[in-house]
Amino acid sequence: MPSDLEIAQSATPRPLPEIGERLGLTDSDLEPYGRHAAKVELEALGARRPSGKYVVVTAITPTPLGEGKTATAIGLTQGLGRLGLNASVALRQPSLGPVFGIKGGAAGAGYSQVLPMETMNLHLTGDFHAVTSAHNLLAALVDNHLQQGNVLGVDPHSIAWGRVLDMNDRALRNIVIGLGGRLDGVPRQSRFDITASSEVMTILSLATSLEDLRARLGRVVIGFTRDGRPLTADDLAAGGAMGVLLRDAIRPNLLQTLEGQPALVHGGPFGNIATGNNSIVADHVGLSRSDVVVTEAGFGADLGFERFVNVKCRTSGFVPDAAVVVVTVRALKLHSGKHRIVAGKPLPEAMLAENPEEVRAGLANLGHHLDVVRGAGVPAVVAINAFPGDHGSEHRVIEEYAAARGVRCAVGTFVAEGGAGATALAEAVLAACGDGTDLRFTYPLEAGIRAKLTALATKVYGADGIEIAPEAARQLARAEELGFGGLPVLVAKTHLSTTADPKALGAPGGWVLPIREVRLAAGAGYVYALAGTMQTMPGLGANPAATHMDLAPDGRVVGLF
Repeated sequence: MPSDLEIAQSATPRPLPEIGERLGLTDSDLEPYGRHAAKVELEALGARRPSGKYVVVTAITPTPLGEGKTATAIGLTQGLGRLGLNASVALRQPSLGPVFGIKGGAAGAGYSQVLPMETMNLHLTGDFHAVTSAHNLLAALVDNHLQQGNVLGVDPHSIAWGRVLDMNDRALRNIVIGLGGRLDGVPRQSRFDITASSEVMTILSLATSLEDLRARLGRVVIGFTRDGRPLTADDLAAGGAMGVLLRDAIRPNLLQTLEGQPALVHGGPFGNIATGNNSIVADHVGLSRSDVVVTEAGFGADLGFERFVNVKCRTSGFVPDAAVVVVTVRALKLHSGKHRIVAGKPLPEAMLAENPEEVRAGLANLGHHLDVVRGAGVPAVVAINAFPGDHGSEHRVIEEYAAARGVRCAVGTFVAEGGAGATALAEAVLAACGDGTDLRFTYPLEAGIRAKLTALATKVYGADGIEIAPEAARQLARAEELGFGGLPVLVAKTHLSTTADPKALGAPGGWVLPIREVRLAAGAGYVYALAGTMQTMPGLGANPAATHMDLAPDGRVVGLF
């Protein structure tokens, strides 16, 4: 089978106006960026009422290689198209950090991809750069305020607003700025996070209009004054300029699947650090102009799906009709505890051997994520992302387990066959959409922050409770004293386990969730806690994807995967 890049480069994209027509968009609704990507004007949001079916794709706890949620979402969209439905897919934009790091590209796989693959993975229309600039503009204004006399009385030790960069660079996790002479700034400790974890990125994804975007930017809290008052971006007169930088970025990007369905690619918050979902405005465009919109929530159901429900759906008011839980044989064998997978290295030979019992031994993890989805009142469908080396007996173990749980299940060969390999999954999803959703949130907003964190730990992660470090307890208490106790909460934790320990496989019980830090994201509209040793700036591995990329003499990108 050709590589993903070879498949993408050999494809002939349909004219972009044709893709727009499938959404009822005219030339005046689109601003082309090149020949095969365009910005969708925000006026398209109010033209029609959202009425399409809403399907979210989540997964079990992934291996370090990922289990193909994006490919599943694209393949399912193509499969729905094969059934005669007007379907669209709404996805996050890939971050350059993972693209050049371990993961590689995130435009799908094989014959279930978004085109142009290089455009989607490399800059697209510049939204990430706009987010980076807006975030760093606020950081620069904070430090300039200190330099110019600090008339607001900012406590430098309280400043929580670092800088961001859309690259994996562990050397920037902890830095000292302002070194040099008197005119070079006020020396203090700071940090860099990756752009995908920026609160500005989440604001972009949750904003429902330009006005909402501007208001959220103004509410960003960067630190505190010496008398304990929270200091916002608007206190520094920064919110307006940040909005100016994001004026174009708030508009969704229109691309297409390999089979010509509309692909709305917009926003890119990380699923283990931030909300892990694409933008509300992209979903709005799709839901008002498609029979079905398929969207993807980052990592497992304990992360992206939980935030999809408790944060995104709370904000948008949209209710999902079904949730697809992606599972692979290799992931279940990993969760059996019999194997170890290392990113960048081939799978162990023993893992490729036919062994239904190892698959059965890992089913507890699938069960955990099905419980999370069903706990939210959303009908679930298990999608088996089939790999060429899988064995039918191993798929049957999963199918029998799903049947015993009363959950629909389908094997998908969409990576090798495109939409033709996803029609059975599409039929199962459409049937699940008819079951009806009774959307339930994990916690009420009026509960305290501690109670909300406990609810996430016990109901979603399977912990016995939480353990809050002393400094985190002080941060939590301050957030509540300042009136932020009614916000949703989320936990930044490892995506490699339902627990806070990346080495804990399966669905462990008898553990406590450690909360080491509590941060406020007032602009985005939530409080988030860091569990364990979670990093907000990833690092590069020993064999980064960047070292395999190059330009051919004719200007083609090679080595992108």
